[in-house]
Amino acid sequence: MEGQYVTIVIRGRAEFLTLCEVEVTVQPSGTINIAKGGKVTQSSIAFYGYPQRAVDGNLASSYTQKSCTHTRKQRNPWWRLDLQKTYRINTVTITNRKDCCSDRINGAEIRVGNSLHGRPNPICAVISSIEAGTSKTFECNGMEGQYVTIVIRGRREFLTLCEVEVTGTEAK
Repeated sequence: MEGQYVTIVIRGRAEFLTLCEVEVTVQPSGTINIAKGGKVTQSSIAFYGYPQRAVDGNLASSYTQKSCTHTRKQRNPWWRLDLQKTYRINTVTITNRKDCCSDRINGAEIRVGNSLHGRPNPICAVISSIEAGTSKTFECNGMEGQYVTIVIRGRREFLTLCEVEVTGTEAK
């Protein structure tokens, strides 16, 4: 939520309003999850693992909780986030699956750039591993791009992501 003023009212009743203290906190620019506003797609869909599940804000990591993506087993499976404009990406946080196959993500690349097809985009990080059911944050240090692509290159595999969070600021 954005705004300059905070107003506290009791609507619809004539009452006294007594406040002993009010604290307002803000998130610094560049720490808000910008993935939620983007458009997502992936190389294929298996077992109802739609790409939108990775940006639903739900950190559930068991596949039966219907919050994880799933591609078919294929060569070079990928998932892509289109941020709709260019951002300076600070971090990408990925939540791995807990109930099965947590090692499938090992070796996946996180790419950030302006190419729709991902391959020409520079690599932010290569995922060595993410423990089952946990989230891991990767620093992209202000890499600029409209697209964040996660791809498992060079092998035939399923790609499953339970959540992807991206922080950054709009590039000027």
